[in-house]
Amino acid sequence: METHVLTFNVTTSFEEWVTTFDASVPMQQAAGITAVFRGVSKEDPTKLCAVLQAGPGVLDKFMAENAELIAASGHVLESTVDQVFLSAP
Repeated sequence: METHVLTFNVTTSFEEWVTTFDASVPMQQAAGITAVFRGVSKEDPTKLCAVLQAGPGVLDKFMAENAELIAASGHVLESTVDQVFLSAP
């Protein structure tokens, strides 16, 4: 299992983005993704963070297949920084 810490910019408000994100949770779950956290920067309302857990390659595939929906939420795809963490065996 991989834990992805995603940071990215949005062109919408956090509230608008989170509405779309939360609506996509059933799709995320069907793909094998678990949302752990989503939040907005204290200093910059256009910078968000999402922490997701998934098997290797699952998140990349989901994001590629749903890029249009993700971008429609206000998520600036090219601003995404994905740090991947592994837990101890």
